[in-house]
Amino acid sequence: MTEANKQIINVGLIQMKCADNPDDNLNKAIDKIKSIAGKGAQIICLQELFCSKYFCQSENHNNFSLAEKIPGATTAKMSLLAKELSVVLIVPLFEQRSKGIYHNTAVVIDADGSMAGKYRKMHIPDDPLFYEKFYFTPGDTGFKSFPTRYGRVGVLICWDQWFPEAARLTALSGADFIFYPTAIGFSKDDISEENIQADAWRTIQRSHAIANGVFTIAVNRVGKEDEIQFWGRSFACDPFGKVLVEAGAFEEKEIIAKCDLSLIENTRQYWPFLRDRRIDAYGNISKVFIDPDE
Repeated sequence: MTEANKQIINVGLIQMKCADNPDDNLNKAIDKIKSIAGKGAQIICLQELFCSKYFCQSENHNNFSLAEKIPGATTAKMSLLAKELSVVLIVPLFEQRSKGIYHNTAVVIDADGSMAGKYRKMHIPDDPLFYEKFYFTPGDTGFKSFPTRYGRVGVLICWDQWFPEAARLTALSGADFIFYPTAIGFSKDDISEENIQADAWRTIQRSHAIANGVFTIAVNRVGKEDEIQFWGRSFACDPFGKVLVEAGAFEEKEIIAKCDLSLIENTRQYWPFLRDRRIDAYGNISKVFIDPDE
């Protein structure tokens, strides 16, 4: 492949610790966006629910006060910032859609400051310390991608990253990139399996890249928040599943992945998984379970 055929887009990943005060977290994120944009990042992704600590560790009605409207104050600030820096931003927020209806949402803001699209988290977990069903209504946006100045951007959020159907449908919508803003880590009860869990988390997202011929980017938070030690390790990989950049497990870090968009076509020519799907035979995928006795 010649240099002339390359279509390099610089993707920025911001892995940061969160404090108690939402304004402090927002200002910190803005500073980090400016810093990484100054180093050449063109598409920049923040971590899941970056404006606050991960409040879903308990079921507490007071936490609903953290939610905000979209569009609202945060998206207004981020739109101005995106336009000022000529960057695309993926901004994950706790959305109040209406009275009593809340979503775990990510907004894609284009480089001219306009809102390119919005994704609401579809798969909502309900596990110890991850009581998200208490807070979030399952998304109704479906799986899609959005055209931006630097490529077509798809977004899925955290628990979505374990579902191959979500990645496949997002890729089929034309995505060049699938971003996974994330909040995942260990509790004090499962720290002994730290490396096993983190490796599975990394492997599933590399698999999405390979199976769909897209760039996948996971942006996780880091640090200790109440009962959870978030494991960081934000990374980006290319359509062959090759890890391009990766942050450490315990550090705040801004990293940039150089993504050559021409690799998407190249990969899909050599590994034509999308071409060879048997969509005529996949009807049972819509069933909850296939009973072997029926």
